[in-house]
Amino acid sequence: MFDEKYKFTCKEKFLRYVKYDTQSDEDSSSFPSTEKQKVLSALLAKELQTMGLKDAHMDENGYVMATLPSNTSKNVPPVVFIAHVDTSPAVTGENVNPIIHNNYQGGDITLPKDPTQVIKVSDNPDLNNMIGYDIITTDGTTLLGADNKAGVAEIMDSINYFLTHPDIKHGDIKVCFTPDEETGRGTEMINLPKLGAKFGYTVDGSSRGEVESESFSADGVVIKIHGKNIHPGYAKGKMINAVRVASEFLENLPKDRLCPEATEKREGYVHCTNFNGNEELATLKFIIRDFETSKLKEYENFLEDLANKTVKKYPGARLEFMATEQYRNMKEVLVNQPQVVDFAIQAMKNLGIEPILSPIRGGTDGSRLSFMGLPTPNIFAGEHSFHSKLEWTSIQDMEMAVRVIIEISGIWEANS
Repeated sequence: MFDEKYKFTCKEKFLRYVKYDTQSDEDSSSFPSTEKQKVLSALLAKELQTMGLKDAHMDENGYVMATLPSNTSKNVPPVVFIAHVDTSPAVTGENVNPIIHNNYQGGDITLPKDPTQVIKVSDNPDLNNMIGYDIITTDGTTLLGADNKAGVAEIMDSINYFLTHPDIKHGDIKVCFTPDEETGRGTEMINLPKLGAKFGYTVDGSSRGEVESESFSADGVVIKIHGKNIHPGYAKGKMINAVRVASEFLENLPKDRLCPEATEKREGYVHCTNFNGNEELATLKFIIRDFETSKLKEYENFLEDLANKTVKKYPGARLEFMATEQYRNMKEVLVNQPQVVDFAIQAMKNLGIEPILSPIRGGTDGSRLSFMGLPTPNIFAGEHSFHSKLEWTSIQDMEMAVRVIIEISGIWEANS
């Protein structure tokens, strides 16, 4: 039974953590992609040590690991709760100024530092479930960082609860905070034997009740179009402008299908995330997504064929096409370990939450971790409108996520 008199710490922790600029960089080849991620990670390791988790540390790659030792005589599999410290490369995470809108009573939320930034109920139907809740937003000039510092704060708070309530039985509870999830590299250097968990949960979802055991499968594509430059005053019949060729290729991509703007639910897409270049060389970066792994190759063949046809219209232009695997649908692993998802669903029901079983139109660290031998579905953290200045969360959802983490841990102990 949860102690209803418990004073949650997740709000205070969250408001502190978002002040740290931990933006990752998808163009960096280092790991982690930005050193500033380690500043928050080092702080988290120190906080865990201060709380009494003696093995808490940050390793050389920026991973924070810690263990809350078992307090039961049962042989409970070690379970890890995971969140990532980095924020999206798409929007600045510097000088975040979180604002609490107490006792929300409905309606759109206009952000004060930039009135053009409006969190609209029409775009955020979950706001209809937040009447009377306390909403945290940005001031409109940065992202908030709820993705995934809400999860970080919730995991830290759950550890605090266990430490202040030693009568609650649990097995070994592992904590792991990762860098570079937003770049798709969050598990690249992780030491799973050192972590020592058998099963895991990423706390990186959106709406209250979400239990996600299916993700996109994902590849990345880089297309390079080589042209020929010459002084524009003497270019007739000689110049091949790579920017013009690349622009024609992009213009010929479908606009009513296969793009994020035209797809939903279980539909996949190809999406150009970056385009830069000059007359000599234009480089385009794509992400390829679908729930069926086999379709990724279809989309890549389509892209390559269209690019080749476009380039052939410009004699002397040349194409390079490179596809790389990013992650795969975690359902392919989790279907063989149904108890991991079942226990999360049971935790929600025990707390009076209606479970929401929906596929992730994206990926989490759990996608790769599952294929690395650590079955890891995703549970809600209360994040909304992530990767944007319209990002928001609610204090009450964060507190409920803490309760879910505690409940899941108890279910593992009870079923061992």
